[in-house]
Amino acid sequence: MSRGENEKGRRRLYPPIAPAGSGFLDVGEGHRIYHEWSGRADGLPILFLHGGPGGGTSPMQRRFFDPARWRIVLFDQRGCGRSLPHASIEANTTDHLLADIERLREHLGIDRWAVFGGSWGSTLALLYAEACPERVTGLILRGIFLARPEEIRWFYQEGAGRIFPEAFARFVSGVPEDERHNLLAAYYRRLTHPDPTVRLNAAHRWARWEASTVTLAPDPAHLREAQSDHFALALARIECHYFLHRAFLRQPDQILAQADRLHDIPTTIVQGRYDVICPPKSAFDLKDALPHAELRIVPLAGHSAFEPAIVHELVLATDRLADRLDETKR
Repeated sequence: MSRGENEKGRRRLYPPIAPAGSGFLDVGEGHRIYHEWSGRADGLPILFLHGGPGGGTSPMQRRFFDPARWRIVLFDQRGCGRSLPHASIEANTTDHLLADIERLREHLGIDRWAVFGGSWGSTLALLYAEACPERVTGLILRGIFLARPEEIRWFYQEGAGRIFPEAFARFVSGVPEDERHNLLAAYYRRLTHPDPTVRLNAAHRWARWEASTVTLAPDPAHLREAQSDHFALALARIECHYFLHRAFLRQPDQILAQADRLHDIPTTIVQGRYDVICPPKSAFDLKDALPHAELRIVPLAGHSAFEPAIVHELVLATDRLADRLDETKR
């Protein structure tokens, strides 16, 4: 039995691994992004794109990849995690993040790399691959979010709240009745309020709503982690900033409209059947636009990358992509 399997044959995360190198990259406009790499120095390069936007990275995210085969690159997007300035929404747009990815690739001396992203990370991965297809050797995507207006409205205005009414009631309770017709705008006013107490109270309500819906079964530990001031403030401010501005896309269906640019890139899509944050319809729409992609629907899973059945599919996908890239090199 390999280290990456349990007794039932289900793949699990690789053992914990420390970074081999880390640092801060000055990307301009006052922003410095934290980045790290682990695994083999001469391994297959792969970039991990975290969710949110505003979520930041964690040590567990290194563990989707076999460190004996991959050079694993993680970075905290502008304003979150260890990147500075914390929770900043100034000079923080999708185009800024795409430019940061290219700066990071050049800084690390990587010519081409695979890209792994879930939730907002899937959005960013798709946009990056469409902008720079010649730099991408493969895509592994989880919990597809295409940043269309209906997807944003589903989670932050009406839709998901009908499945989690008690959690949504807590989310809405921080907004007066006369502002509830546009919850994103109402929260934006509070998350950008000059009083830090107002900002933090709004951030905790925002982060709690998301944490309440992220797994198929309730996870009290996840709820506690999501309520740290540092995490909640960055997540809430940056997510609200992006989603109020419709992720700064040039058109609502931008990702699907440009999907033909991805036809040469091996792509695996992993989607939880009961994902309430990013419902499966978006994964099916993406599959329609990318006939060559492999779509893996996980029957008993929600949104979180760390639900066991999702972990199984993601680790299997990274191993299979490594096999494919190694074969290409021969």
